[in-house]
Amino acid sequence: MADGFGVKPDNPQLPGVPWVVHDGTRPQPVKVETKGAVVVPAPADAKVLFGGKETSAWNGEWKVEDGVLFASPGNLVTKDEFGPIQLHLEWRIPAGRKVDGQKGGNSGIFLMGRYEIQVLESHENKTYPDGQAGAMYGQYPPLVNASAPQGEWQSYDITFTPPVYGDDGLSEPARVTVVHNGVVVQNAQAYLGPTQHKKLASYPKTHPAKGPLRLQWHNDPIEFRNIWVRELGERDAGAE
Repeated sequence: MADGFGVKPDNPQLPGVPWVVHDGTRPQPVKVETKGAVVVPAPADAKVLFGGKETSAWNGEWKVEDGVLFASPGNLVTKDEFGPIQLHLEWRIPAGRKVDGQKGGNSGIFLMGRYEIQVLESHENKTYPDGQAGAMYGQYPPLVNASAPQGEWQSYDITFTPPVYGDDGLSEPARVTVVHNGVVVQNAQAYLGPTQHKKLASYPKTHPAKGPLRLQWHNDPIEFRNIWVRELGERDAGAE
């Protein structure tokens, strides 16, 4: 059975809730009106991944025009790898583009190349809630829908900590906090495992300490700007 708004597909049951993966009958998150993108310049200790001119921090070739990065065929993957991070990025669904569910206005940011936060037109467009803007794709819908209208810039401020593994395997799951247009939509929420489509996520037996960031090509020319990342260091490390 196909996935979509109002459709309960034959996908695996999610833990602790009466919904399945990509459940279109799950309640749509309440809309919260915002003022749109929160524009935050990169702090001094940040690595600028896209500042409006070139993509030398990435592997892949996406078009750059008038200070904007356009999703183009092939994913864009950072050359550097990261563990715990603070990430800022701004994105926009092109005005006037036809969007229907998961088609027409879809991309995503993959933390460590494995854990997706969905990018989607969700101001008017309806889909299964664990696949809308701000969702931990296939796992958790956003707490609220903070999406701006199509054609307007939006922002994500993301704090991510990777899973922790010990001698016996997983000891702490990966967690993420997402602030969408100034509104918290994921609050230190634990991932069930690396992102899956139509499957229930779970953790592998082993896991790297770091991984790249990946911007998804989903056949839609989603626009990005002002992307930067800060690695989160240890407390009490002291200044040099």
